[in-house]
Amino acid sequence: MTTLQRFEHWGDAHHPKWLDIIRIVLGLFLCYKGYDFLQNSSSLTGALSTKTSFGDFTIIALSHYVVFAHIIGGILLVVGFLTRFACLIQIPILLGAIIFISFASDVLKPYNELFLSVIVLLLLFYFLIAGNGPWALKIKDNEKKHV
Repeated sequence: MTTLQRFEHWGDAHHPKWLDIIRIVLGLFLCYKGYDFLQNSSSLTGALSTKTSFGDFTIIALSHYVVFAHIIGGILLVVGFLTRFACLIQIPILLGAIIFISFASDVLKPYNELFLSVIVLLLLFYFLIAGNGPWALKIKDNEKKHV
């Protein structure tokens, strides 16, 4: 058994069912944020262009990546399929949101989204390690495992 297989086995064995509800809510929240960014794409590209020094093409590509990753990653988190992959595509977005967007604005302002971004990032790291859990879409493996 390789290190990655042991890592996955530990995550599958130590995953209570109530955490699946949190995974589903996190996936729904990310889908909502992806839809919100899609509806307000001009404000997203405006925030990216004022906080970073990227070119126009890069900013548009980043905004499309954010929307795509939030919607697809959120759906994958809700159904529990490819959960670790869904977390991996979300983590760079949340790190960028914390570094570029949240720290550049007024951190001490009430109702700042920094706290929410940190909570979502920590949950993504947890589900990256723990995996999908018992309430997830599973694909049957027709091959018999040799012991």
